[in-house]
Amino acid sequence: MSDLSVDEPVGVLREGWYTAVDDYAIAGGWTHGGDGLVVADVAGGLYAFDGKSGSTAWTQQETHDGGVLAMAIHPDGRMLATAGQDGRVLIRRVVDAQVEHVIDLGKGWVENLEWSPDGRWLAASCSRKVFVFGPDGEEGWRSDDHPSTVSAIVWSNTGELATACYGRVAFFDASTGKLGQKLEWKGSLVSMVLSPDGDVVGCGSQDNSVHFWRRSTGQDSMMGGYPAKPSALDFDDTGNLLATSGGDTVIVWSFEGDGPEGTRPGLLEIHNQLITTLSFACRGRCLASGGRDNTVVLWSLKRDGTGEAIGGALLADVVSDLYWRPDGRALAALDAQGGVTAWRVGNQ
Repeated sequence: MSDLSVDEPVGVLREGWYTAVDDYAIAGGWTHGGDGLVVADVAGGLYAFDGKSGSTAWTQQETHDGGVLAMAIHPDGRMLATAGQDGRVLIRRVVDAQVEHVIDLGKGWVENLEWSPDGRWLAASCSRKVFVFGPDGEEGWRSDDHPSTVSAIVWSNTGELATACYGRVAFFDASTGKLGQKLEWKGSLVSMVLSPDGDVVGCGSQDNSVHFWRRSTGQDSMMGGYPAKPSALDFDDTGNLLATSGGDTVIVWSFEGDGPEGTRPGLLEIHNQLITTLSFACRGRCLASGGRDNTVVLWSLKRDGTGEAIGGALLADVVSDLYWRPDGRALAALDAQGGVTAWRVGNQ
């Protein structure tokens, strides 16, 4: 797709809207089932846009001293949480940005933030600890110190919180915080994803590999040979396909049959610089990828992980993240210049 030009999407990506925030757009999310899009920038700005037109609903500046590090939209789309370098978590209403609860975790950066799928819990990590709160901001529990700084947190669909750090992945009971299963491996884990059924854990490692475990059997495997750290990982909605970054090629492993061990992955080659983000649509085998080459590509995949490009667009700067609207009919992209672009997605 070397013929792409800014503001002219091709294939199934159709013209939508564009706007911009004041600094590097670091996090975002759709609200109210796709009626709105909220975006945070690194300087601490928070912006809400109409999902169809891109018109501004409200803005808030300097929400966190030192800037925003993470944002999470509640599953019902009516609340959002932000975290930053000031050690605080703020829970506010989406409709008018009114802050409902302020959580002070003390000194340290709050780098990871995620609501549980049922909306009952909000997890945050700060240094070596994870903290879990209710929607009212009341603390439910906190962990003991992890062996190192927590690099990633992910909720399962089965009532557990998974955390990754150097040397291990750990699972905690959502309600009590009781430490359950531990999966150990000597290495620095920089990213993590769970299959929809919670059985497969995939982690990108500092040593340019993808390590994964099957929790039901305890079996673990490593896929090496990546040119860079696989910092972006995503499963499709069936859990059969795992898309991984770690270079300028999207590598897709299929868990069909006896895979992925002993099988050849699908190689999706269009980007010419490091891939920065990957996101499967909520249904089907449609994958969106973004990279340091400013390019967004949509792929239609087969069951074995191979596939073809079906759409693309060029942004003004590095693609920082991608967000599918819940119905899969629109895709939003953030970039390093603060650009916010939303496209309609047509039939494949």
